[in-house]
Amino acid sequence: MKRGAIFDMDGTLLDTERYFRRVWVDVAEYFGEEKHEQLGFDLSGTNKTQVPAILRKYYPNIDVEAYYNKGMELVKELEEKELLLLPGTKEILEYLKENNVVMSVASSTKHSTIETNLHRTGILQYFDVIVGGDEVASGKPSPEIFLKAAEKMNLPPQDCYVFEDSFNGIRAGHNAGCAAIMIPNQRQPTEEMRNLSAGIYNSLKEAMKAIKLGEI
Repeated sequence: MKRGAIFDMDGTLLDTERYFRRVWVDVAEYFGEEKHEQLGFDLSGTNKTQVPAILRKYYPNIDVEAYYNKGMELVKELEEKELLLLPGTKEILEYLKENNVVMSVASSTKHSTIETNLHRTGILQYFDVIVGGDEVASGKPSPEIFLKAAEKMNLPPQDCYVFEDSFNGIRAGHNAGCAAIMIPNQRQPTEEMRNLSAGIYNSLKEAMKAIKLGEI
C-alpha cells in the first residue's frame, strides 16, 4: 500500500461533475449560441486559465469571462440545493485513515470552494492537504497540481495514489509519476486511459478492495 492518496473532488468524491458537464453546455443559451455537447467533456478537469482557449474553439466571439462566471453561478446554485458523496467515498476514506495513509484533495476548483464543499458533505477532516486550481499555474493534464500535493504531503509522487474520473486528471496523475486510478463517471475509459491507469474501477469501494488485495 502506498503512503499517500490524492483525490480529485468533482466527479470522484462528490457527485458534482454532472452539474459541470450539463451547465457548460446549457450556458450557451444565455448568450444566444448553439449548444455543443462535447464542450462539457472538453472542459472536464480543467482550471479557469484553460477555459478561454477551449471556449473560443466553439464560440470565437464569446465573452469568455461572462460565460465562465454564468456557468459557475449556475453550478453554485445546484450545489447549494443538493451536494452528495459518490458511492464508496466514506468507506475508502475511513480505510485509508485507519491505515495511516496521508490524504489530500487536488482539484481544478478553487481552494475555498473545495473546503466549503468538503465541509458541507462531512469529509473535510480526512484531508491533511488541499490544493486548488487557483494555486497552480497549469491545469490538468499538467502534473503540477499533483506534484504540489505530494510535496505538501512530504511524499514522493511514486508513493501516492491519484483517484480521478476525468481523462485530463488521469493524464496528469500519470505524468506526475503517481499510480493513477480511474473511477469513470460521465465518460467511459478509452484505450489511452487503460494504458495510463494503474487500475480502473466502477467505484471508490471497488478501488479500496483492490488496494486491500494488493492489486494496486
